[in-house]
Amino acid sequence: MAHHNGPRKKTRYLMKKELRKRGLPPVSSLIQNFEIGQKVHVVIEPSIHKGMPHHRFHGKTGTVTGKRGRAWVLEVMDGDSCKTVIALPQHLKA
Repeated sequence: MAHHNGPRKKTRYLMKKELRKRGLPPVSSLIQNFEIGQKVHVVIEPSIHKGMPHHRFHGKTGTVTGKRGRAWVLEVMDGDSCKTVIALPQHLKA
């Protein structure tokens, strides 16, 4: 049988919201602005599928290195290597 390795594999509890926090986030999370070199936390918002980083980066802290369209480009340490993560602002916290 084929392996089903989609982008949300093994995230049943990681990307589950509490009962009273379900639905879309406030607009303020969409329009937040960051400075180049600022540290931000990657906290995935499960209700926004577009611009969602890989779940291995959930809970990590990265440095903003640029902007690409509406999304932000981050440098995140993953073990010993530095990875480039592109995420929409809904998935980032200052």
